[in-house]
Amino acid sequence: LHFLKKMPIFIFFQPAAASLILKCLISLSTVTLLGLILAFHYRYMQFFMKDNSLEDWRITLSSKKILWILLELVVCLIHPFPTGWGSNIEYSDGSVVCLRLSTMDIVLSIMMFLRLYQIHRVILLHSNFLVNASYRSIGSLNKVKLNFRFILKVLMDTSPGKVLLVIIICLWLLTSWTLSLCERKSQDKAGALAQAAYLVPITFLTIGYGDIVPVTVCGKMVCLFTGVMGVGCTALLVAVAANKLQLNKAQKYVLNFMHNIQYKKQVR
Repeated sequence: LHFLKKMPIFIFFQPAAASLILKCLISLSTVTLLGLILAFHYRYMQFFMKDNSLEDWRITLSSKKILWILLELVVCLIHPFPTGWGSNIEYSDGSVVCLRLSTMDIVLSIMMFLRLYQIHRVILLHSNFLVNASYRSIGSLNKVKLNFRFILKVLMDTSPGKVLLVIIICLWLLTSWTLSLCERKSQDKAGALAQAAYLVPITFLTIGYGDIVPVTVCGKMVCLFTGVMGVGCTALLVAVAANKLQLNKAQKYVLNFMHNIQYKKQVR
């Protein structure tokens, strides 16, 4: 009887009001994002026509450009749709254990991270290198493309500590949320957000106590990605620290001058 009392009963239901409202807001923001992407490409076509003295807008649209725009729209269109996917686990006494998301909702939620490719566009458009005409002229004369890769190198050269700190914090938050989402169906410790936020830095630093482990394939892939990124970020931190500990040109000059004085005294 005790076993029957604790037997879970799966009941498929329409999402709760809060979940439905949240999904509707996500859909609304997705439509807004698609409109902004189309507006961006429209403005880009206008600038391209003005810079190259073109009159026909169709010249700016090649087949490759159209495919890239369509691919971008498809990627940004992916999101959990406001439908009734999901299941609620209840015991026979009516107590609710947890609210489970469907596999489709989990997959679509994780695939929304593909929108992060927009970060490089935001950084590029808000940088002084693209706005300043003199910077662009110097770059074109020296055959240096002022793209996102160049700006990232500049940021790593000027303030590497801040850049790495932002990258590590963003990776920690994103992987923690993704891991908790992947492990939610397993009813394991890693399914809780707090436990996932603890497991991610342990895996990131390649410590691996083993007290909490992922169960699902998705969770294992997230932990594998976290470990690889942790090794890379650790190597970058060591390189930045070693670079900061090195003497600059003036300090090396003073040190060499002091050594020369000592050598002259020893010779005498």
